[in-house]
Amino acid sequence: MVSIRWPFGQGGRGRAPNRGAPEEKASRTAVLLSGVGRARWTPNDYASLAREGYQKNAVAYRCIRMIAEAAASAPFAVFVEGVRDEAHPLARLIRRPNPEQSGAELMEAVYGALQVSGNAWVEAVGDEVPEELWALRSDRVKVVPGRSGWPEAWEYCVDGRSARIGRAADGWAPVMQLKLWHPLDDWYGLSPLEAAAQGVDAHNAAGAWNKALLDNAARPSGALVYGAQKGERLTDGQFEALKDQLSSAYSGTENAGRPILLEGGMDWKPLSLTPAEMDFVAGKHAAAREIALAFGVPPQLLGIPGDATYANYREANTAFWRQTVTPLVRKAAGAMTGWLGGRFPGCEVRADLEAVPALQAERDSLWARLEAASFLTEEERRRMAGVGE
Repeated sequence: MVSIRWPFGQGGRGRAPNRGAPEEKASRTAVLLSGVGRARWTPNDYASLAREGYQKNAVAYRCIRMIAEAAASAPFAVFVEGVRDEAHPLARLIRRPNPEQSGAELMEAVYGALQVSGNAWVEAVGDEVPEELWALRSDRVKVVPGRSGWPEAWEYCVDGRSARIGRAADGWAPVMQLKLWHPLDDWYGLSPLEAAAQGVDAHNAAGAWNKALLDNAARPSGALVYGAQKGERLTDGQFEALKDQLSSAYSGTENAGRPILLEGGMDWKPLSLTPAEMDFVAGKHAAAREIALAFGVPPQLLGIPGDATYANYREANTAFWRQTVTPLVRKAAGAMTGWLGGRFPGCEVRADLEAVPALQAERDSLWARLEAASFLTEEERRRMAGVGE
């Protein structure tokens, strides 16, 4: 793996040197606060983000699932010279990219990886023309830049072993990278989950704190103070015995509500803030809205109270499709066209949004306007409607 990242201006924008095409058909292929001290945030690596965000946070999980499932439900259509062709080899490849997955399953994995890591990788397997498409795990792929600054190869690493995937003899890349723009990185994208990391940490910490309160009968932490006189103090044995007694007899859900019996000279002093003082519910909802904002999901679709931005659920769903899902699907279709067009000349991959229920009202409005436009020819209407010549 080359460690020096050359700027794109050095060496021009020509294709990277050929390193040989793959010869085999088989794919080679995750806020806690310490008192009133400094906040500890989740590291911005893939494993930590996936673990703390996707696996442990219900809001981020639902956002990622909603985007991936919605985008994958919009199929791709192949157009050859402007005419839709369902029987074209590329259309069949997209519908059934490999023996293990359907086209929707492959794209769901691609869109999900894009939301978690900011990068999604697809490998084409075949001799001359791609015969299979496989999604690669984002944390296992590394870019190998060439002298020009553009990728000349890719390394796929598993358990300390790595396989190098190079360009074909004509410079065509057998690996497609779909990424979200990153202002500080030339080769890797910035994920929404990383932008929402602080909100995820705050939401997780609020849930963990609430669980701790439930385990201790919703009573805040405190200190047992021994009011000794004339310099008296507890011996080490007395101190350990008292600590063990408090832990075993007054902690946990099985001891919830149990009164504490104190001897003379002892007093209980609460130390932590109460749920009311921390405004627990409002803080958790604010963190949830921050997470939803980073992913572009209307909070109303997630059941988060306190947001009256949309008049009703239908408008929120339409906005979700129009502002978040549709641009993502069209971006993926354009990337597929630019990538696979090198092996299927004259083909264009488009997102088929005709059957999306959330966009049906907009489609009906478009059809009505085209029907009323008597100055347009039938071919022009068909082209504007996106149904081909």
